[in-house]
Amino acid sequence: MAEEKYVAYVSTYTRGDGHGIRVYDVDMEAGRFIEKDKVQITNSSYLTLSHNGKYLYSITDFGVEAYAIMEDGNLDLLNFAPINGMRGCYLSTDYKDEYLFVAGYHDGKLTVLRLKEDGSIGEITDEIFHKGLGSIAERNFRPHINCARMTHDNRYLLVADQGMDHVNVYDFDAKRGKVKLVDIIRSEMESAPRHVKISQDGRFIYILHELKCYIDVYTYENNDDDPCFEKIQSIMLVEPTKGTNNCASAFSFSADYNYLLSSIAGQNSVIVFNVDKETGLLTKNFCLPVSGEYPKDADIFPNNKYIVSLNHESNEMTFFRADFEAGTMVMNGPAISVEVPNRILFHKLSTN
Repeated sequence: MAEEKYVAYVSTYTRGDGHGIRVYDVDMEAGRFIEKDKVQITNSSYLTLSHNGKYLYSITDFGVEAYAIMEDGNLDLLNFAPINGMRGCYLSTDYKDEYLFVAGYHDGKLTVLRLKEDGSIGEITDEIFHKGLGSIAERNFRPHINCARMTHDNRYLLVADQGMDHVNVYDFDAKRGKVKLVDIIRSEMESAPRHVKISQDGRFIYILHELKCYIDVYTYENNDDDPCFEKIQSIMLVEPTKGTNNCASAFSFSADYNYLLSSIAGQNSVIVFNVDKETGLLTKNFCLPVSGEYPKDADIFPNNKYIVSLNHESNEMTFFRADFEAGTMVMNGPAISVEVPNRILFHKLSTN
């Protein structure tokens, strides 16, 4: 049986040499990265992979860029496409890899772009500006879209608006690339929903709230073109304490969907939950420090043996050996320097 090989893609802001994406070979047994390439791109704030595993898409200043993933994991630029707005903060594809959705934090804009058969980005098919007035004048005084993700049946687009404290549910017309608002999932005031994740079978929706540091879990059903969401759990990442300023950031499933990870800026830790796949419910496994400042993103290695944390303000990645049975993680070697990292993705290479 051929050994599974992985690469990791890390996106960064570009303060120095202009290389906003770094490509690493992943040593799965040692739990470490070895840099193999870097890509010239400006301020790559977020990355996503196509569901067929052939293409990578990145936010860049004034738009998005598409890359073909080569056999060795390196990236070959396909094209750049504008989004007719301010720089986005999040992007994802639908489950047929026919459209790209871009969330705009700064201007509260959702942009839908068509994808071509060769993976390159085509024209804009829809544009929606969120409207309204939030409750915190210092930050959430207007819409801030931070996430846009399709339900697994490719019917509804879930768009998290931090400024308005809710998730908009859009019916998606896959023929025309158009969206239509059909429902709203409301969160607590001043909670700032940041990310949406969906269970492996598509039956459960997980919403991470940045400012109040909790996760809401919903069941999802599509009943005769009527999307139904029922809350079944709210679980805290960290209990609120007077004088602290903790914010939830990263949000990712393990490759087998047995664990759900988040990170907490302020106390600078990662928290891992066990996932009950039958009920969708979460139970806390552990919450431990990452030895860095502002873990903007973090992820579990595909073999569930290690965790990597991208520490945005201390300009480094830190590595840990994880034992989910014992509920522990310990430092695994020295940190790796990387300027203002934003996002990490693991990608399994073809064994053909």
